[in-house]
Amino acid sequence: MALRLAALLSKGETLPYDDTEREPVKIIYQTAEDGLEDTIKPRLETAEADCTQIKVIDESEAALSMLDERIEKAIIEVGARVVILDPIQAYVGANINMNNANEVRNVMAQLGRIAEKYDCAILLVGHMNKGSGNKSSYRGLGSIDFQASARSVLIVGRIKENPQVRVMVQDKSSLAPEGEAIAFELDKENGFSWLGHYDISVDDLLSGIPREKKSEQDGKFNTRISFQGQISTAGIA
Repeated sequence: MALRLAALLSKGETLPYDDTEREPVKIIYQTAEDGLEDTIKPRLETAEADCTQIKVIDESEAALSMLDERIEKAIIEVGARVVILDPIQAYVGANINMNNANEVRNVMAQLGRIAEKYDCAILLVGHMNKGSGNKSSYRGLGSIDFQASARSVLIVGRIKENPQVRVMVQDKSSLAPEGEAIAFELDKENGFSWLGHYDISVDDLLSGIPREKKSEQDGKFNTRISFQGQISTAGIA
């Protein structure tokens, strides 16, 4: 999904279900999980990205971290308006304890200063833990300060009754009203496609409650509370 968003931004195209006009922007895309030549670039080309707009910081001699001065230098050199780090765990830095709130807060504050200074959005992609009983804020790996420091948090999860469908739900939005959940599909034949808005909450998405079952549960719960009367989200080119 992050690659699809990067592709749209690289061409200045509108984002899903948003008619705001945009200019093409430069993007820095760093990933530690997939190869650039065999995976990332082919996926960008499939998404019809303008790959001349998407750059990568060379990590062949030294791994990149969130506190690395190369991030700021690359933003200046490229004129980047978007930086994507995927995943957080790979870029937090060897000397940072990602479970320590104070250390994570310092890292996020530094990224925040850079983002504000250069008017650049920094997108951090993270993985969720398996604590199915926890609220969404506690499902990210590492300290809760990753989410607490972010201006916007989007959660992406599968729909269990239809594993090809994923839904992106906004869990936090500090600077604007929360957006509606948006579904997309990934399959081998048709690739990636946006499906439209989807009616589901963050907690229900993470708990794996299908919409049909959720409706059944809501009906029972509403009946009970009514009866009791208790309740009135170098270059690739």
